[in-house]
Amino acid sequence: MLNQRATGLPHQLPWYTKDSFDVLTVLHRIALLSLFTLTGLLASPWPVYSQALTPYLLPLDYKTLADQGRVLASQAQQLAGLRQSNQALALAQLAAQLAPNDGQVIALLGGLYLQNDQLDQAIPLLERAKVLIPENGRVLFSLGSAYFQKNDYRQSATYLEQGLKLEPNNPNARFDLGNAYFKLHQYPQAIASYTSAVKLQPDFWPATNNVGLVLYEQRQTAAAVEKWTQALALGGGNESEPKLALAISRYLQNSCGIRANSLSDRCQQAIKLGIEALEQDSRYGQPDFLEKNLWGPRLVNSARQFFAAPAIKALLEEL
Repeated sequence: MLNQRATGLPHQLPWYTKDSFDVLTVLHRIALLSLFTLTGLLASPWPVYSQALTPYLLPLDYKTLADQGRVLASQAQQLAGLRQSNQALALAQLAAQLAPNDGQVIALLGGLYLQNDQLDQAIPLLERAKVLIPENGRVLFSLGSAYFQKNDYRQSATYLEQGLKLEPNNPNARFDLGNAYFKLHQYPQAIASYTSAVKLQPDFWPATNNVGLVLYEQRQTAAAVEKWTQALALGGGNESEPKLALAISRYLQNSCGIRANSLSDRCQQAIKLGIEALEQDSRYGQPDFLEKNLWGPRLVNSARQFFAAPAIKALLEEL
């Protein structure tokens, strides 16, 4: 499976922590400043009543503007945490205009675009943030996630590896790197990366689950079943993905597709477990969804055989 985070942001960046102003007050000040600027720059020339009357332009205080941009960025991050993505993005866009050289602000805007799956907008901003704050591992992790979504798994792995040199104890990043290795068919590296994620976070069931995905593609079915059993236990027995993977593997191991075996206790238990998983999340009954969640060709083919079982086929037609 892919890593599923609360907001969709691959990695939350340590954004500006300065005490926030009221957003309306900040916007009001910015509006006044914009009015002064427009009055000076865009209005018609002043009438010449006297040589002593000179139109002076108020100088811009760029430091104040940048500070206001950081305040807006802080507010945008709070809105993103509340899942108000449109409002957060609008504030972050304004913040980036006011503080164009602040790497944290630029990274926030890039991260919000990434959250909204606007990769073509996100990547240039994150690349710029990497230049502005090169020692920030979270920016590199976000770039790794962005390139993974662009199906550029080599570039994704490169950025994740760089980020882990700066922040080696990040289990999410190690999980993401395992996914990139998996897509590159670097199976030993993928298993090592997933395993290191579990060492850092023992209850990280998706990493254990994905070790099972790798093992199954390597035709190590018994070892894969063991990992899925562990993942299901770590998830409190409620996670659909390892539950369905176990049902599929048990169904095929017991040759339940053969009519003579279909009514055996083991086959019926496999069918029951699969029905439970699909009723919890019907998306797992779609091969395309399985592929997006890193199920390899061998496991997807096994799933198709399982879905052809009469009881499962009837259930999928209802869901």
